[in-house]
Amino acid sequence: MEWLPLWRSRPADLHRLLVLAYGEGGGAVGSFDQWWWPLVDDTEFDPALVIIAANADQEPLGLVQCWSSSFVKDIVVHPDAQNRGLGSALLTCAFSLLRERGHLHADLKVERANRAAQRFYARHGMFEVES
Repeated sequence: MEWLPLWRSRPADLHRLLVLAYGEGGGAVGSFDQWWWPLVDDTEFDPALVIIAANADQEPLGLVQCWSSSFVKDIVVHPDAQNRGLGSALLTCAFSLLRERGHLHADLKVERANRAAQRFYARHGMFEVES
């Protein structure tokens, strides 16, 4: 496994990973054009905050994307690569990058019914706050 910067990835491959991972429940992603252009045009988008884990063929196995406001926008792991610590490695890497930028905490949203994600984030020190 290797870490790829966004500029070395193929955005269409990242979109396929998101569709596949979210297709198993816990979220959704629109068409490529509905996802990519609003993402890169957003004022909080920073390509350095897109962390991609890839196999030897540079096919993405997982990714985490954060906004510059210290918000974890997306974190997904390919179903074939789940339960091997990749999600934890991605989240830890994201937290480290955000900390280097001076952020003392990170925010994210989780669907109420997604208990597995809630347990995952709790294991990484996150907790629910009232909005």
